[in-house]
Amino acid sequence: MPSAPVEHRLAHVLGTSLRVAVMFVVAAAIVVPLVYAVIGGLRDTGEIRNRPVALPSDWFPHKYLEILGSETYWRELFNSVIVATITTLIVVGLAAMAAFAFARMTFPGKEKLYTLFVLGLLFPVAIAILPLFILVRQLGLLDSPLGVALPLAAFGLPLTIVILRPFFRAIPVELEDAARIDGCSAFGFFWRIVLPLSRPALATVAVLAIVGAWNAFLLPLVVFSSSDQWTLPLGVMNFSTQYTSDTARVLAFTTLSLVPALIFYVIAERQIVGGLTAGAVKG
Repeated sequence: MPSAPVEHRLAHVLGTSLRVAVMFVVAAAIVVPLVYAVIGGLRDTGEIRNRPVALPSDWFPHKYLEILGSETYWRELFNSVIVATITTLIVVGLAAMAAFAFARMTFPGKEKLYTLFVLGLLFPVAIAILPLFILVRQLGLLDSPLGVALPLAAFGLPLTIVILRPFFRAIPVELEDAARIDGCSAFGFFWRIVLPLSRPALATVAVLAIVGAWNAFLLPLVVFSSSDQWTLPLGVMNFSTQYTSDTARVLAFTTLSLVPALIFYVIAERQIVGGLTAGAVKG
C-alpha cells in the first residue's frame, strides 16, 4: 500500500519531465533558426561558409542598415501592411456578423450552413489557386491589393467564425432580454454589447488574420505581376535570387521581413492566449 503514492509521484515527475523536454525541443526548433538568421545577418558570407556556427567578428549591423536604407524594403513593407490591414478588416467584420447569426439567431438550415463554413477549413488556398486567378483577372483586380486581400479573407472566414461563435453564444441571454426591453435592436445588441464583451476573441482572430495575410506567398505571387506591388514574402524570394551568393545579406533581409510580424505577435500574445483559452472554456 505505501508504494502506491510513491509510484503516483514518480509517474507525475516523469510525465512533467517529458512535457518539459518536449516543450524545450519545440521551442528550440522555433528559436534556433531565428537566432541563426539574426546572427547570420551580422556576419560575412565567407565567415558563414568557413564556420557555419559561430559568432560574428564584427557586431556592427552593416547589412541591416543597408537594407533599411533601401526603398525596396519599405515599399514591400508598406504593401504587406496594406494587404494585411484590408484582409483583417474584412475577415473580422464579416466573421463577427456571421458568428453572431450562428450563435444568437434561429433560422432554417443554420447548422447545415455552419457545417459548410467548418468544411472550409479543409481547403487551403493552394487548391483553388487557378480558379482564384481566373476570377481575380475577370474582376480586374490583378496587381491590386484587393486581388489578394479578398481571397485571403474568404479563406480566413471559416476559422474566424469557429473561434467567435462560442464567445457570442456564451453571453448570457439575460443581457439580450434586458437590451430588447430597453428597445435595443438585434444589431444594436451586437454592436453595443456583444462586440465590447468579445474583445479578447476579436483580438485573437485579428492577430491570426494579420499573421496569415503577412505570410501569404502563393496568392500574391500569382496576382502581382509588377514588382511595385510585391509584399515582403515575394521580396524575400526575389532578394534571395538576386543575391544567391551573398548568404549573409539574404539572412539579414529575411530577418527584417519577419520583425514587424514578430513585434505585433509579441505585443498581442496575451490577447491571443487569453482569447483562445476563454474560447475553449466557453465552448
